[in-house]
Amino acid sequence: MTRLLLVVAWLAAAPALADDALDARLKSLETQLRCLVCQNETLAESAAPLAEDLRKEVRELAVAGKSDDDIRAYLVARYGDFVLYKPPMKPVTWLLWFGPFLLLSGGLVTWLFVLRRRARMQIVDDDEANAAARAEASVQVARARELLED
Repeated sequence: MTRLLLVVAWLAAAPALADDALDARLKSLETQLRCLVCQNETLAESAAPLAEDLRKEVRELAVAGKSDDDIRAYLVARYGDFVLYKPPMKPVTWLLWFGPFLLLSGGLVTWLFVLRRRARMQIVDDDEANAAARAEASVQVARARELLED
């Protein structure tokens, strides 16, 4: 009787252990996939309805016996390399990899150009102010001479 209870308990626990292993596998796979709506979140982190649908689809594929590589290949074929949280380095994805650096570099070059232009404008403004001050000073000197000569 005791052995029968142990066998029944083991059989009842076996699906739970399999579900835990499946859940761990799915969680690992979902952290490697990008939410197509949120774009900065993994599929595991996203609360978007599309992410929920993709998680269900990934679960169905895993339950159907597909490997992680098969599931990733299926999603890439359907949604492109962008669905991978770390897309592979190839000419099609260069913009994904280098785009942020190009934007940052462009912003830095623009910022330096603006700063140099402001510095040049400040020098021109200072030169004009100095020229105006010199002209005013020479006018005052001329008036002072006229007053002294009278």
